[in-house]
Amino acid sequence: MTENNENMYDEWKQLFSSILLKVDQTKMPANTKSLIKKEVTKLQSFLIHARPARIVIVGRRGAGKSSLINAIFGEMKASIGHYKAQTGTGKWYKYENDLGGIDILDTRGLGEGHDPTEATKSATPIEEIKDAIKEKCPDVMLFLCKGKEVGARIDEDIDQLKELKEMIEDVHQYDIPIAGIVTQVDELAPVSNSEPPFDHPVKRENIDATVQLLEEKLIQRLEKPTTVIPVCAYMEFEDDKLVYDRRYNIDELLYYLLKELPEEAQVILAKLSRVTAVQKKLARKIGKSTASVTGLVGATPIPIADMPVITGMQLSMISTIALISGEKFNRKTIMKFLSAMGINVGVGFTLRNISRQLAKFIPGAGNIISGVVASAGTYALCEAAIAYFIDRKSKEEAKAIFTEKMEQGEK
Repeated sequence: MTENNENMYDEWKQLFSSILLKVDQTKMPANTKSLIKKEVTKLQSFLIHARPARIVIVGRRGAGKSSLINAIFGEMKASIGHYKAQTGTGKWYKYENDLGGIDILDTRGLGEGHDPTEATKSATPIEEIKDAIKEKCPDVMLFLCKGKEVGARIDEDIDQLKELKEMIEDVHQYDIPIAGIVTQVDELAPVSNSEPPFDHPVKRENIDATVQLLEEKLIQRLEKPTTVIPVCAYMEFEDDKLVYDRRYNIDELLYYLLKELPEEAQVILAKLSRVTAVQKKLARKIGKSTASVTGLVGATPIPIADMPVITGMQLSMISTIALISGEKFNRKTIMKFLSAMGINVGVGFTLRNISRQLAKFIPGAGNIISGVVASAGTYALCEAAIAYFIDRKSKEEAKAIFTEKMEQGEK
């Protein structure tokens, strides 16, 4: 982390501490205080405690683990073994680019028939996975199965999946979410319909049938409903450049991960995915949540202008959306957006001073204000930030969206 980033994190910590202190000192209903603190803690997770997601990907050899990693990044990150088992020792690896990374437990395929290319420590794949899980608690587990093999003998593999789930619960006291991933659906009949969105009626029937069958098998063994997502992760690269892209439903997988991952792991995943629909979904989730809480604060008949709780949360929300988009984490990023909204704040200001200054400009600030205005102002800022940072719209377009959403909210 650079010195500039360290200073920014220190400023964010001070800002959040100030907000929490002001909430504690203010007379308001206990449930309102609790909701505000919960939201502030969530924003802290996004901005200060952000970390790579920790994902275990398990499945038989050839199920497409490496291809799926590449598909999430949209670039060549993991080597792909076409003939022999490629992955050896069960070990956590960080796959990353300039936008962030993912910690993935790289495992030997279940039910392997060949020795892997890499050296191994344990006698079986399941033992290797267990050793790595003891080292670090995963956030989510993906069970991969080729579309053509869903009807094959995978019951033993699912039993091992259940064994891993129970071990994580025992060692880390964490009920890990599990998703079934039907891979290589492009190879299901009719093969002539090989390009997404796979709209041939027979192809759709075969994809739906494999999803249903894997759902039934997982429920039978895990004794609870489990999400199953059909995907195609096929891409071709030349000199590490993407030259052919047949990915299908990877965005649905990313939506699932954003829903199941802890807050501190969501921002980096959304950022590195480069999928604007995924980024906007997370940004709006944060915006709606922040708007609901700022509305509560605004409806509380107390003076809050000395340390603007509302504007502090709005500032945190804007910065989180900037991070999701892939913007660099610095004060200049914030200034650019505030300038687009017609708000001028000196570049030498700290975040806390910026927050105080925003109280003069941003809807929702003041002594005794309307909860409706506070909520509407926050959500208008959210939509303007999405337009500016994620959709890369101009300052004028972002400002127009802010004005339009604010007027709609007030009505």
